[in-house]
Amino acid sequence: MDRSVADGAVVQHFLHPSLKRKDSPVASLAPQTLHLVPPVQTEDTHHAPEGDQGAGRGFNFRYILAVVRSNLKLILLIFVTIALLSVAITFATTPRYQASGDIQVNNTGGRFLKNQADAEESEAGSGNTFDTDRFLRTQVDVLKSRGIAERVAKKLNLVNSETFFASQGKKDALTKLNEAQRQNEVIRLLDKHLDVMLPKDSRLIKITYESNDAQFSADLVNTYISEFIQFNLEKRFDSSRYAREFLANQLVEVKGKLEESERNLNAYARSAGLIRMNVAPAGQALNTQLAAQQSGSVTTSSLVQLNNAANDAKARRIAAEARWNAINSTSKFSATEVMGNQGIQQLLNQRATVAATLEQDRARHLPDYPSVRAGEAQLASIDRQLDTNVKAIRNAVKAEYDAARQAEEELKAQVAGLKTQTLDEQDSTVRYGLLAREVDTNREVYDGLLQRYKELNASAGITVSNIIVIDRASVPLKPSSPDVGKNLLIGFVLAITVTALVIAAKDQLDDSVHIPEDVEAKLGMPLLGMVPKTSNLEPLELLSDPKSALSEAFNSMRSSLMFSTQNGMPRSMAITSAQPGEGKSTTSLALAIALARMGKKVLLIDADLRRPSLHRRVDFDNEVGLVTLLTSDKSIADVAQQHNVAGLSVVTSGPIPPSPTELLSGVRIREVLKIAREQFDVVLFDSPPVLGLADAPMLATLVEGVIFVAEADRSRYGALRGALSRLHAVNPVVLGGVLTKFDALKTGNRYTSYYGYDNYHYQYGYQADVRK
Repeated sequence: MDRSVADGAVVQHFLHPSLKRKDSPVASLAPQTLHLVPPVQTEDTHHAPEGDQGAGRGFNFRYILAVVRSNLKLILLIFVTIALLSVAITFATTPRYQASGDIQVNNTGGRFLKNQADAEESEAGSGNTFDTDRFLRTQVDVLKSRGIAERVAKKLNLVNSETFFASQGKKDALTKLNEAQRQNEVIRLLDKHLDVMLPKDSRLIKITYESNDAQFSADLVNTYISEFIQFNLEKRFDSSRYAREFLANQLVEVKGKLEESERNLNAYARSAGLIRMNVAPAGQALNTQLAAQQSGSVTTSSLVQLNNAANDAKARRIAAEARWNAINSTSKFSATEVMGNQGIQQLLNQRATVAATLEQDRARHLPDYPSVRAGEAQLASIDRQLDTNVKAIRNAVKAEYDAARQAEEELKAQVAGLKTQTLDEQDSTVRYGLLAREVDTNREVYDGLLQRYKELNASAGITVSNIIVIDRASVPLKPSSPDVGKNLLIGFVLAITVTALVIAAKDQLDDSVHIPEDVEAKLGMPLLGMVPKTSNLEPLELLSDPKSALSEAFNSMRSSLMFSTQNGMPRSMAITSAQPGEGKSTTSLALAIALARMGKKVLLIDADLRRPSLHRRVDFDNEVGLVTLLTSDKSIADVAQQHNVAGLSVVTSGPIPPSPTELLSGVRIREVLKIAREQFDVVLFDSPPVLGLADAPMLATLVEGVIFVAEADRSRYGALRGALSRLHAVNPVVLGGVLTKFDALKTGNRYTSYYGYDNYHYQYGYQADVRK
C-alpha cells in the first residue's frame, strides 16, 4: 500500500466517531435508522493524537471554541449592549442610604418570681435551644409588627412629615392623600424598607432601614430601637399588674377550699375510726401518700411481719422437702446427709477393714474356720449398725420436712386472715387518701399563690430591660445603592447567560456544517474526509498536482472508503448533496481520479439529468451519455469517454430528457449498473441533489453505498434536515459525509494545525497554500 493510502487509513480512524449519538438530527427525523457503515478498526486506532481525546463525547471544548469564534461579533454586541444598559441603569437610579443598628435580646432582664423567670423567659423556655430560637424569632416578628410601626410613626409624626415622604420618593403624598390614607401609606413604606435580621446561633438582631435621606435612615432605626425597648418594659409592667390582681382573687378562693377540705378529712377519720402511726409529708404523690398511710396502720404492720415469716417458712419447707426427696429417691449410701455423717464414715471404714481381713482368712482357711466365722459375724454386726444409722438420718430429715410444712400452713392461715382485715381497712383508706390529697393540694396552691403574691408586691414597679443596645445607627457616609460594581457583575453574568442561550438556540436551529465534528453531530454519519477551500485556481488544476492539499484530501477520503465496510470499498457508490453548488460533482470527479491513480478501473457516470455539469469539467461533448444508455440498446463502451487519467472512464449525462425520474426508476438503469460492475472495479454516480428531487433517493437504493457531500459554512435554514429526511425514507447504506470548501483558518489555529493544513511540507521548497 502506498503512503497516501496508509496516511488515509490513519486519518480515516481519527475522523470516524461513534455512530450512536442520540443527539443526531437524523435520529429525530423518522423512527427508522440510517444504515451507516462504521469503519474497520486497524492497529493504529489506539493511538489518537493529543487534543482529540474525548472527541465525539458529550463535552467538546474544540467545538464550543469554534462556535464562539464564528459568533464573536454577536457575542461582543450582546456584551456591549448589556454593559451599556447596566451603566445607564446605575447612573439613572436615585442614591439610597441604609442605616443599621444592633441590639442584643436576652431571655430575661430581671426576675420577679422566685425560681421562675419573668414573662419573657416563660415565653422563651428554660434553657431549651429550640424554645430560645422561637423566642428570638418572636422578637423579630414583634419588631416587624404593625404595633411597633405605629409607635414609631407616632413618635416621629411621620403622617405629617414631608421629610419622610420625600425620602421615600413620595413628595406629593401630603397633598394627594388624606390622613387615614397617609397613615396606611406610612405603615406600608416602613414595612417595605425595614429589614430585621437574626443571624443563626446569635442573640444580636440587626435593624436596617433604607431611604433617600441618610440622616432620616439613621434617626428611624434609632427610634425603632428605643420604641422596641419601651414596648417591652410596658408589656412587663402590665403583665405584673394583671398577675397581682389575679393572685389576690385566687388567694381568697383557694383559702376557703383549703379550710373546707381539712374539715372534711378530720370528720371522715373520726367516723371511720382510722388511727395512723405515720403521716406522709405534704407534697408527695397520691400513691406515695397512700402507701405511707397504709404502712402506718397496725393491721398492715402485722400483715407485713406475718407475710415475711410465711415466706421464710416456705423457704425452709422447700429446702427440707428437697433434702427429703433427695434421700428418699436414692440408695441409702448415696444421699449427701448419709455420706456426710462422721459415724457412718467410721463404720464404713471399719467394715472395709473387716471385709479385707475376712477375704484373707477365706483365702487361707475353710469356711468353718473360727477366724472366718468371727470375721463374718463382725461384718454382719457392722452392716446392722449402718442400717440403723442410715434409718435414723432419714427419719430426722423426714421429721424436719414435716415440721417445716406444718409451720408454713399455719402462717399461711394467719396471713389469709390478716389480708381480709387489711382489705377492709383499705376501703376506708381510699376515701381518706382522696380527702388527704385534696387537703395537700389546696395547701400547696395556697402557699404558692401567697409566695408569688408577696414577690410581685415586693417587685412591683421594678423594670429591668432584657434588651441591650450594642450599636446605635449612625449616619451612612456613602449610598448603599446603586452599587456600580455589583450592577456590572450582574450585567456580566446576565450577558454570559443571554449569550449562551442565544448561541445555543442559534446552533440548534442552524443545520449548517461548520467544522468536521458537525458531520457526525448534525448529519449523524462518519466523516470520510475534508476538502479544503482552494485558491482562485480551478480544482482540476490542483488535482493535476498529486502533492497539492486538494489531492491529498481526496487520497485520504479514498483510503477511508477502502476501510468503510467489512468487505472493503463498495463497488458502486453515489455522491449526492442537499443542494446544488456544494462541490458534489467536483468530489465525484476528484474521487474517481484518486481511485484511478491507485490502479482501479473506474467508471464515473453523470446521473444529474436535469442540470448536468460533469461534461464541462472534463471538457467532453455531451451528445451521448447516460440518457442514451437508458433509452437505446447501446453499450457502455459506445458512450463512455476516456479521461486523460489512465483507468478512468466517464459517461456524461447526454441529452436532457423530459422525465429524468422515469429513466432513473426503470429497469434499464439496473441492467446498466450490473454490466458496469462486471466491466469496472468501481462505479461512481454523480447524483443530483436530494432536496426537492426524487432522483437521488432512487439512485441511493441501487448502489452499495452513498457519500453525502456538505459544504462548510453554508446557510441552509432547514434544507439539510429536509434532505436527510428524504434520503432516510429509502433506507440507504450511507458510507459517510464529506465536508467541502472547509477553511481551517476560519475556525482557529487549533483546527489549522490539527487537520494538517498548516504549511505541510512534502519536499524542500514545496508548500501547499490553503489560505485563500
